[in-house]
Amino acid sequence: MTVPVLNRGPLLLIAASVVATDQVSKSLLADLLADGRTIEAIPGLLELNLVFNTGAAFSLFRGSVAALAILSLAVSLGLLVWLSRRRFLPLWQGLAFAFLLGGTIGNGIDRWRLGHVIDFLALVPFRFPVFNAADVAINLAVICFVVDAWISGRSNRQGS
Repeated sequence: MTVPVLNRGPLLLIAASVVATDQVSKSLLADLLADGRTIEAIPGLLELNLVFNTGAAFSLFRGSVAALAILSLAVSLGLLVWLSRRRFLPLWQGLAFAFLLGGTIGNGIDRWRLGHVIDFLALVPFRFPVFNAADVAINLAVICFVVDAWISGRSNRQGS
């Protein structure tokens, strides 16, 4: 079975698109929700609710802005170096790295520029932390890594 590959150019374009989407959506929603209101985006499922998060995922390490900003920068630089050393990547692995890079840079920009991350997406039926587009991209990266591992495992078993 031949695994499709992607050149690093489109992967960097995907990462840049994630950053742009994240930053534009945060800017627009921060202005729209600045008065403290909540907007029902998809009734019974999704609300727009402005939250400033000084922590990481699920508000872990709350108040550790400087450490998280440095970590975001280090991860972003590490991913850029890693991608620069590879001309082609398997499809799912490449997508995972592109989404992870875009999400990390998006939230990192907030940490460096604002001292917190802007979150605004709230799932109504679940008690789940409010999140943003960068968080969605990071979760997509995890899914892509799992798919890549599954495909790699299947290929290895079939090749044995």
